[in-house]
Amino acid sequence: MQATEFANRRVVNNPLADLIGDEVYEILQTRNLLNDKSVRDHTIRKRFWEMRTRDISAQEAISLLREEYPYLQFDTIRKIVYKQQPNR
Repeated sequence: MQATEFANRRVVNNPLADLIGDEVYEILQTRNLLNDKSVRDHTIRKRFWEMRTRDISAQEAISLLREEYPYLQFDTIRKIVYKQQPNR
């Protein structure tokens, strides 16, 4: 890649990288086609289950997530992480 091409590329913080590519995420984001709350909930679920695989208790994982999202109550985060997905 040439230096000018590298300089023109933007770094995309894609919280949905496990589902869609950076280019698609950027297009959806710039056209306001993403639901911010749903993206946040997906991120919370993903982080919760990552912590659980590292043998962190559910209560501790939710408490750690509360530190990242202080505007959410403990029960709200609990409902987010245990919500049944329609495709499961």
